[in-house]
Amino acid sequence: MRLSTTQIFQQGISAILDQQSRLSQAQQQVSTGKRINSPSDDPVGSARVIDIGEQIAIAEQYERNAGLAVNQLGLEENALVGVENILQRVRELTVQANNDTLSPENRESIAVEIRTRLDELVALANSKDANGDYLFAGFQKASQPFSLNNAVVSYNGDQGQTFLQVGPQVQVPVNDSGAEVFQLIDTGNGVFAVTDDPGNTGTGIVGATSEEGVFIEDTYTLTFTQLLPDDPITYQVTGAVSGPVATGTYNPGDSISFNGAVLALDGEPADGDSFVIAPAGRQDLFSTLDRLATALESDNGSPLGRAQLHNEVNRQLNNLDQALEKIVSVRARVGTRLNNIESQSQLNQGFILQMQQARSDIEDVDLIEAVSQLNFQAISLQAAQQAYVQVQGLSLFNLL
Repeated sequence: MRLSTTQIFQQGISAILDQQSRLSQAQQQVSTGKRINSPSDDPVGSARVIDIGEQIAIAEQYERNAGLAVNQLGLEENALVGVENILQRVRELTVQANNDTLSPENRESIAVEIRTRLDELVALANSKDANGDYLFAGFQKASQPFSLNNAVVSYNGDQGQTFLQVGPQVQVPVNDSGAEVFQLIDTGNGVFAVTDDPGNTGTGIVGATSEEGVFIEDTYTLTFTQLLPDDPITYQVTGAVSGPVATGTYNPGDSISFNGAVLALDGEPADGDSFVIAPAGRQDLFSTLDRLATALESDNGSPLGRAQLHNEVNRQLNNLDQALEKIVSVRARVGTRLNNIESQSQLNQGFILQMQQARSDIEDVDLIEAVSQLNFQAISLQAAQQAYVQVQGLSLFNLL
């Protein structure tokens, strides 16, 4: 086969350029530590690396969301701890104020502190996060959720709840609405509540209430009767639907049981005095504190006034206990969410490490092999260059 001088030169130059390309590729692998530096190096491996990178990016976003969720829930937890401390202090003051040894002036002083605690409670309910958003406003994060006007607290938020994705199938709520935390609180003992008739003229007081079996829901009226001063005091409990369900003779300190409800009573009810026992409703936390303070401020020192005071304080003390139970329940839910986030975060981190290892196995280069290949390509290029020098010197004219 005949080869022209031009072909010989072109083949030599092409061989040198190929060796230079291989040497350059080997140098890049050694310098970057990666076997795949462009899709052309390994199209299949490159596609797998891109896919793994996307999965890692998604998992890292889950981790960032988890961090945000932990911060938000931590702020809510701190606010709830403050609320719980306030309620515990108000409960101590309420028990103290319910003692007959205190004077109206003493109760007035306690009422002043309760109103101060009410202001603190509103401030905590209007807590903000690091971005200046309100924690308990639902979706209305930019609007102050609670406003206090003339001892009446209004809620301006909604019942929305924000969720953050912290895992492929895991969404975690990172807030609780102010309505859920501070407003939707059961009254009484959580099952039923007792209210005294404002027209009562005796000194009957309803103290502790409890359940005996299952409370049959109805609106019951407890009525006392004493026809003559020397007659015994009798009572009758009548349900709006159930009709008469209990009757008997009343003695101070007795308990009255009917349809799953138990009432502890004391004092001397007058003829015609009555109490209403109805299924528990809802009352916001701020109203509970305001009504406590109002009751203490209205103490006039008379036996009838004291009975009305004790009935109101007992009623609001039950409501306060329900509020404390609600705050503890919300705190428990926040703690559960934090635990879920921690568990999912560990899974995310493990997944990221596995994906990084898989990506490394595909795209990282064996440095020992890469350095050997670099030396080999350098020697090959040198050989190609020397061969080209030898060939280009071949000419018949050199023999003339």
